[in-house]
Parts: sequence; structure tokens; C-alpha cells
Amino acid sequence: MAVVFACPASPAQTGSLPAAPPPPAGYEKPGQQSKGQQDHSIKARVDLVVLHVSVENSDGVFVPGLKASNFKVFEDKVEQNISVFSNDDIPVTMGLVIDNSGSMRTKRAQVNAAAMTFVRTSNPQDEAFVVNFNDEFYLDTDGDFTNDQQDLSQALSRIDARGSTALYDAVVGSLDHLKKGHKDKRVLLVITDGEDDASRMTLPETMRIAEESNAAIYAVGIYSADDRKNDKREVRRAMKALSELTEATGGKAYFPANLSDVEPICTQIARDIRNQYLLGYYPTNTAQDGTYRTVRVELIPPRGDGRLSVRTRAGYYAPKGAVAGQ
Repeated sequence: MAVVFACPASPAQTGSLPAAPPPPAGYEKPGQQSKGQQDHSIKARVDLVVLHVSVENSDGVFVPGLKASNFKVFEDKVEQNISVFSNDDIPVTMGLVIDNSGSMRTKRAQVNAAAMTFVRTSNPQDEAFVVNFNDEFYLDTDGDFTNDQQDLSQALSRIDARGSTALYDAVVGSLDHLKKGHKDKRVLLVITDGEDDASRMTLPETMRIAEESNAAIYAVGIYSADDRKNDKREVRRAMKALSELTEATGGKAYFPANLSDVEPICTQIARDIRNQYLLGYYPTNTAQDGTYRTVRVELIPPRGDGRLSVRTRAGYYAPKGAVAGQ
């Protein structure tokens, strides 16, 4: 039975991130637990900023074998010291957020096949859920999460393609559901063919919630040649919105020319998620003022690797509270 969401106003084996070293001397916050009481998981260290970083060559292929010394991290243009580095294939909590509006009726069979290819290419220890959306959005997996492929296939097959496109509401609801997950790394894959025309949430509100979630959002926008020709303005707005949302979170938006391209793109996204570098640092700005901090990762490529590109989230919101060390 589908559940209607209410729109809310070893590391490689468990999905936990690698253990972080203690923060620098003098970094402790007021009210910090005594040494015997501390939870040493990386999740409990709210000051540690974690970045999932994709590095690709000019052909879009993951570049393996890099070391911490190949990276520099800057927060608000100030270089940071990398305290955690890893390239493990960490299981993730992920949501498949699939457009179920009327315009998707003839596309859903191929989209569902592509989504299942994404699942099969992903880490078998991932936990996942399916949200189908039109005017409303529905959690269509039995239970909060599953890694059973048959359950996910059944959830995707619950098709009643009709109505409008409440994309932003579906994304916000799915980000809220990700909070229930058991893995430290969290991802949404959104597949849609239209511009949002039914959400209560706006794009700026959705982006703010996405940036606060620390989840990466990937999107596949399916716009036919007729759409691009006859509805140029709407398609441009829709593509711009997906690009802004994904780039801010460290994901990526894809706009295939043909519906048949969706499946290989989903395979590419699954491989991108599994092949990322993890960088963690304790920010030199210890103020817990809730402000947005820009983040930039600079790559120092090994000699002979040619032109490489690096991608991660654009920034994060600092926690609100006291200033560390005071």
C-alpha cells in the first residue's frame, strides 16, 4: 500500500564513514562529553565537514589511485587541513524519485527499467526507497527502506500516470525520509520530464533544504525533441532548476537526447556514487552561527593524467550554537 508523504514545513560494509581523528587542540565545544562518554563515530562529530568528491578524466571516467596530497580544500577561500581521506565503496541510503505525471505515461516502462539498472549497478548493501509523484508524492516501498530488488521493482511498477508535477515537494519529502536512513552517505536520483507546476515549495526553499541535508542529488531530465522545439521556455526553466539543485549538492543533472539513453546514464550515475573520494576536515572557522560556508576542492593531478575535473557540493550551513573554544 502506498503511503502519502506530508510535505514537511567496516566502513565499506556497514555504510559508516571511516573513523575521524580527534579535532585539533582547543576545538572542543561547551558541554562536550567526557572522554569515557564520547561516541567516536564520525556521525557524532558534528564539527567534521565531510565531502564526497568525484574526479573524472576528459572522457568522464573515474580516476582511481589519488592520495590526500592530490587534494586541497578551501572553505570561504581559506585552505583547510584534510583530516580524513578514503576511497572506500561505502553503501548509501538512496531514494528513487520518479515522475508519475500524465506526460510520463508512455515513458515509465523504459524509465523503470533504467531505475532497476541503477539499483543493480549500485552497492548491494545500499538501502533504498521509491517515491512516485505527480500532484502528490507517495512512498511506494513496503517499509521505510529495502535492498530487495523485487520489492523495488514492484514499487516502481505502481504506475498511475496522471496529473501535474509537484517535483519540489517530492524532493523535500524524500530528503526528509533520508533522515531515517542507517547509512552516512545519502543520495537522491530524480527522473522527470517536466517543469514543476504543482508544488507548495519553491526552488529556493528546496535548494536550502537540500543544502542543509548534505545529500547528493542526481537528476535525469527527459525532454523530447518536440518539447525542446515547442516549449523552449518551459524546458529551459526546468533544465536550469535541475542543474542548480544538483550542482549545489555535489550531484549532476543529465539531459539525454533520447529515452533510450536513460538506462546507460543511470548506470553511469551508480558508478559515480560508488567511485568517490571522501575528504573530511575540521573548519578553521569554528563559529557556530548557522551561516552558509562555500567549499571548493582543488586537484593537484599526478603527472601524465591529463585534464581532470573535480566535483563536490558547493558548500554547507554551519551548525547553530556557541562558538567553539569559548
